[in-house]
This record gives sequence, structure tokens and C-alpha cells, in this order.
Amino acid sequence: MAYQKLTPRSENYSQWYNELVVKADLAEQSAVRGCMVIKPYGYAIWERIQQSLDSRFKEQGVQNAYFPLLIPKSFLSREAEHVEGFAKECAVVTHHRLMNDPNGKGVVVDPNARLEEELIIRPTSETIIWSTYKNWISSYRDLPILCNQWCNVMRWEMRTRLFLRTAEFLWQEGHTAHASKEEAEDYARKMLDVYADFAEGVMAIPVVKGVKSPNERFAGALNTYCIEAMMQDGKALQAGTSHFLGQNFAKSFDVTFLNKENKQEYVWATSWGVSTRLMGALIMTHSDDNGLVLPPHLAPIQVAIVPIFKKADQLDAILEKINPIADQLKQLGIRVKIDTADNMTPGFKFAEYELRGVPVRLAIGARDLENGTIEIARRDTLTKETRAIDGIVEHISELLEEIQNNIYQKALNFRLEHTRKCDSWEEFKEEIQKGGFLECHWDGTAETEERIKEETKATIRCIPLDAPEEEGTCIYSGKPSHRRVIFAMAY
Repeated sequence: MAYQKLTPRSENYSQWYNELVVKADLAEQSAVRGCMVIKPYGYAIWERIQQSLDSRFKEQGVQNAYFPLLIPKSFLSREAEHVEGFAKECAVVTHHRLMNDPNGKGVVVDPNARLEEELIIRPTSETIIWSTYKNWISSYRDLPILCNQWCNVMRWEMRTRLFLRTAEFLWQEGHTAHASKEEAEDYARKMLDVYADFAEGVMAIPVVKGVKSPNERFAGALNTYCIEAMMQDGKALQAGTSHFLGQNFAKSFDVTFLNKENKQEYVWATSWGVSTRLMGALIMTHSDDNGLVLPPHLAPIQVAIVPIFKKADQLDAILEKINPIADQLKQLGIRVKIDTADNMTPGFKFAEYELRGVPVRLAIGARDLENGTIEIARRDTLTKETRAIDGIVEHISELLEEIQNNIYQKALNFRLEHTRKCDSWEEFKEEIQKGGFLECHWDGTAETEERIKEETKATIRCIPLDAPEEEGTCIYSGKPSHRRVIFAMAY
């Protein structure tokens, strides 16, 4: 129930998160190990994410398509780094039929129905898509191909957590084919900018744009670009990635084209994706001990109107006043709900909308009607004010933008306050336990990166794209370094 208090973040952050996901009706565990049920309210938020991103993709010339869920096992073995990166997470289909157990114990796999070639439930789709692109591409005139698919994937996670890490999750994956290295690299960077613009402009999550270290790259990529966000517990969360794949997958699947010089050449590739992990980022960046805090640009309900009444004629009088207000707000594209349900008190309704993160709540009763006023509650600041009904539509429209900007600024200030430079190994070991982003010099070697991870569990989140040239020495090895990278504990 909405009135049940959440465990405070300061007491147990992990428990607070788990409780909030369930109590706010976003998702719950399913009967399948590691898989979740996304409930209607949670899915409504995901739909808002989908719609906003999808329109942005299409502005970049992307078209949606769909590719098979099942991938021949032999496909994964064609790209060595790729199969190594996903081998431990693959779920494998070996048979195609069940039969009644001869011993009467339900059903069993039919031993005579074994597949000639085992199939992998897609952990990602590069291989099946590039085997298809081979049929689509013969000339430079067929390029570029800019495809995206919205789908589910399966990665057999051993330690799962709703939205953040589940065996099955929803995502989008873009896969593009280009005639030149430069065009492919530019497109990978362009899609990173799309993700960053969405994260900051819609989700109100400030992000650092960067490139991953070789150890942290996507399996099979030449470069992985990323956006990194900071959660309220000081941990980093990778909020989106865009990969420059070079010609690796084109060579694995023999995808060539006749270029303008009439010569055969391998195609250049990118892939990029975000997932329902963004739901976890949304919760952990903004929410508080009272529940969700949703940025208005993303909230399924931006304004909830709660009439306060005891008799039917009182409700009729209130609706006569607020229905035109709701209609005007809807005409402005604002998502409004008038809650006339009589199954809970106004106080419980207030708590419910607070828990669900609705940005603005309006309350109006008989006395408000007499005075020509209405109560406005802001979810971001938990403040209330009483204003005249006249001019309320314009005020709410402006207020929603103010709330959006305030939520973003609060998250940005938090990140800035918890980002600091660190110049020695002893200082690093102490500071990394406090959380936040540490800007440190690193010698650029995989060996140093691995040792830092082994000794502290901290990883290089990214090498910021705007990191200035700066001479220094690596915090661990003491070797020369030319710019700082971001270390953090991460989800």
C-alpha cells in the first residue's frame, strides 16, 4: 500500500531501491529465475522512453526492423572476441519438442527431438544481423543501412536485480553499415550525442560522455563510446553505449560492397543500445525516501487532480470547474488524470501520487470552489501553495518546465559535489570507498587497470571526450600519463 513507508536510503540503499520498485508498481519478480514482470505503470514509463528515443533515431535516418530471437550457435563462433565476451551468459536451445514422461512425472524433453544445430537466445544481435546484411549489400549505392530493433534479449545473469540486471531485459539495438571508416565512426559518435541529449533533456540525468578503456569495450568493438551517470549512492551506472565495430563483423560474415572505384571492400559497422536499465538509473538518480521523483518530460501522469468531496453534488460542482482546466492542459500536450475514485481517502491518494512520482498534484474542495482557489503540490520539492484558479493553466505549464530543470540541476550539483581529483594511490584507496567519481591519471595499460580493479573493485568508467591534455603520473604505476580518466564503483 502507498502509506507503507520505504526503508530510508541512508539506512539501506539497496533495500530502499528494491522496495520502491515494487511499492511504486513498476515491476516484480516473475516465476522465471532472474526475469521480471514489468507492471503497467512501469511499462508506461518505458513507453515514454521508447517514444522519445524512437523519434530521435528517426531524425537520424534510422528505420525500425526486427530480426530473429534465435541465433545459430555457429554464428557466434565466427567473431572470436564477440563469443568470448558473451559465452558465459548464453542460454542455449537444444531440443524442439517435449513428451509425456513414461514414468508419469509430467513432461520431459523428447530425446529424439534434438536440434541439428543448437540455437542461442540472442544476447545481442550483431551476428544474425550481419548474416542478413550480406544479402542486402552489394554496392556502395546500398549504403548506409541504418536499422534499429526494439526487442528483448537474454543474458544468463547469476545475480539479478529488478531493472538493473535481469536475465531477460528489454532494449533497443541499432546496427548500421557504412562505406567508410570515417562515416561509421562519425555515426557512432552521433548516436552517443543522441543518447546524451535524451538522458539530460528528457530523463534529467546529467551524463559524462566518454570512450571506454580497451578492457571495458564491447566484445568485438574497436571503440566503445558511453554515457556514464552517477547515482545517489555515489556509484556509476552506464546509461548507454555506442560502438564502432570497424570491419570485424563484415569480415566474419563476408559482407563486401563494390565501392565507387569499382573495388570490393568490407563494410564498416556500428551498433548502439540502451535498455530497461535506464529505469534503474531514473529511480536511483532522482527518487527520495517518499518514493519516485519523475521528471515531467517522462512522467506518464504529469498532473493529478484530486477532487475533495463528501457528496455527489459536491463532486459535480468541482468537476464543472476542473474539467475545462484539464481539457486546456491536455490541449497543451500535458498528461492529466482526474481522480474521482471513492475507494481511498484524499490523504491516501496524495501519498499514492507522491510514491509514484507524479510531478504536480492539484487538490480542490468545496471551500476552494467558494474562494476560487486550488492547492498545488510539487513532487520535486514536496512544497504546497494555494493559488487562484484564474491563470492556473499557464502557471502549471511553466511549473512543469521549472520542475524538469530543477530535477536536472539537483542531480548535476550532486555529481559535481561528488567528483574530485585524486593524485596518489594511498589517497585513491581511501577516497574510492566514499563513492563518487575520481579523476585520476592512468598509464593506459590493461595490466594497471586490472590491478586497480582487483585491489579496490573500482573500474575506469570512461575517458571523458572533453578531458584536456594534462601531463601527470599514473596513480598506481607512477608511469607518465597525458590525461585523467574517471574511476568509480559501478552497478
